[in-house]
Amino acid sequence: MRKNALPSLLVAGIAAAAFTTSTQAFAYGAGDFFTRVGVAKVEPKSDNGTIANGTLDVDVQDDSAFAFTLGYRFTDKLGVELLAAEPFDHGITLDAGGGTEIGASTDHLPPTLTVQYYPLGGTDARVQPYAGIGINYTTFSDEEIDGGGDLELDDSWGAAGQVGVDLLIDDNWALNAAAWYLDIDTDVKLGPDDLGEVEIDPVVVMAGVSYRF
Repeated sequence: MRKNALPSLLVAGIAAAAFTTSTQAFAYGAGDFFTRVGVAKVEPKSDNGTIANGTLDVDVQDDSAFAFTLGYRFTDKLGVELLAAEPFDHGITLDAGGGTEIGASTDHLPPTLTVQYYPLGGTDARVQPYAGIGINYTTFSDEEIDGGGDLELDDSWGAAGQVGVDLLIDDNWALNAAAWYLDIDTDVKLGPDDLGEVEIDPVVVMAGVSYRF
């Protein structure tokens, strides 16, 4: 199970989208350039695997940071969006059992490109849900481990899935909530030694505002 459930704003907004419409048209559709800006929280899955021949259990902790997206709508119902953010700084606990723990940390950037489907695009609906699939690239930096040593996490490529919803305010502005699932697996090295693979596989939850150009 995830360490935290997805925000109720996202869940409730998507559920309401199928039933909520507005009598005012906002021309929400083909040709729109847009940006979404907010705070994103990266929630790695609870079991991140073991390394060093199974002697160390890995726990990658949550972090939040400023994030934004840039996107374009090719048609009323199809678009593309790129997620970017400032670096996320994750604490890492390596549990050797018997109360022995080793602390570590890393920064990461997870740019993610998704192709999106807007089921209510081109309609007068004020609530506009969307879903997307795509690809994620994650790069790690500033790795540290207690006691010193050259800790290295390899960059990762993986699949991505997305759901989100815009609550339109006017022709340009909307409230936004979105979530991504990212397939992030990284090989870990300490000096010349390969320690194994860590499975991070987070859900990224973002809440903020959207602006259409």
